[in-house]
Amino acid sequence: MRPDFYDFRLWLLIGAVLLLAAAFAAPRWTLMRDGYDVLVIVDVTGSMNTRDYSAEGRPVSRLEFVKSALREAIADLPCPSRVALGVFSERRPFLLFEPIDACANYAPLEGSIAALDWRMAWEGDSHIAAGLFRAIDMARELNADLMFLTDGQEAPPLPASGGPPFEGRRGEVRGLIVGVGGYELSPIPKYDDNGREVGFLRVDDVPHENRFGLPPRGAEEREGYNARNAPFGAAAAVGVEHLSSVREPYLQSLAATTGLEYAHLVDAPRLVKSYTDAATARPRRAEFDLRPSLGAAAGVLLFALYAAPTHFKLPSVRKPWRKRTATAQPWRRK
Repeated sequence: MRPDFYDFRLWLLIGAVLLLAAAFAAPRWTLMRDGYDVLVIVDVTGSMNTRDYSAEGRPVSRLEFVKSALREAIADLPCPSRVALGVFSERRPFLLFEPIDACANYAPLEGSIAALDWRMAWEGDSHIAAGLFRAIDMARELNADLMFLTDGQEAPPLPASGGPPFEGRRGEVRGLIVGVGGYELSPIPKYDDNGREVGFLRVDDVPHENRFGLPPRGAEEREGYNARNAPFGAAAAVGVEHLSSVREPYLQSLAATTGLEYAHLVDAPRLVKSYTDAATARPRRAEFDLRPSLGAAAGVLLFALYAAPTHFKLPSVRKPWRKRTATAQPWRRK
C-alpha cells in the first residue's frame, strides 16, 4: 500500500521515530559552566533539637529544617557543582565524605543528608568558634568553600576572657555562616540514655557560666567571693542557657573575624542565593544528557499523532510545469 505523504499524522510518526532513535544514541552536550565546590558542616548538638521552625503547619526542629533546606538547596546548585558533607559536635567537625558531583550523585547525597541525626554527636559540649575554625582549615585542604550551619549557642558559655583566637588568614576561605533558629528563646528538648524525649532542659541541667580562667569583672562583689578559694563566688550562676535562640550577633562577629559571610536560615531559595553570592564560581566543563529532552519531544509528537483528526491533510502543491503542459500549444496547426 502506497503511503499518503499528505497525511499530517505520518510526519508526526516519522518525527517521533527519529527523536526516539536519537535518544537511544545517548547524545550528550558539553559546555563550560560555573559550578561551586562546597563543604557543608551541620551542627548536630543538643540545641539543634529545638523546635522553633514550622513545616506543613507543624513545628519541626532546627536540624530537621536544615536537612530539608539543604536537600532543596543542593538540587538548585548549577551543574557541575561538588558537595562535601560533615557534622560538628564538641569542638571539631567530622568529615563524612569528600566533594562529589552533586548532579551525578544527588540520590546518595540526599540520603546522607536525610540520615543526619543528633545522635551522631560524640560529646554534649558545643564550642562553636573552635569548630568553625577547624572547619575553615578542612575547607582549605579540600579547596572548597564553606557552609557552616549552626545556632551559635556555645555550651558551656564562653569564659570571661572570650573565645579562642582565629589563627588563620582572614578571607582565605570563602563561604557562609548560616544562623539557624528563631530569635525568641525556646525550650530545648531533653532525652534519656535511650534517646527517648523526656521533657525539656531545666535551669539546673546546664551550666550558665564558664568558670575556666580568670573571673569576670565585678566578681568580687558576689556572695561568698574569695580571691583564692572562690574567685567566682560561692553561689551557682543562674541564666537562660537552658533555653535557646539563634545567637546572631555572635555568629556575625565570627563571620567578620574569619572573612566569611553571614545569613539567617529562612528557606532554601534564600540559602542558595546567600551562598552563591559569598562563594567562588569555578568554571568547568559540564556534560548534559539530552535523552530526557529527546524522549519528551517524542512523547509530545506521539500524543499529537493520536489527538490529530484523521481527515486532516497537508495541502497539495502543483508544480508550474504541469500547468503549462495542460494549455494549448500555439505552434501546432489546428
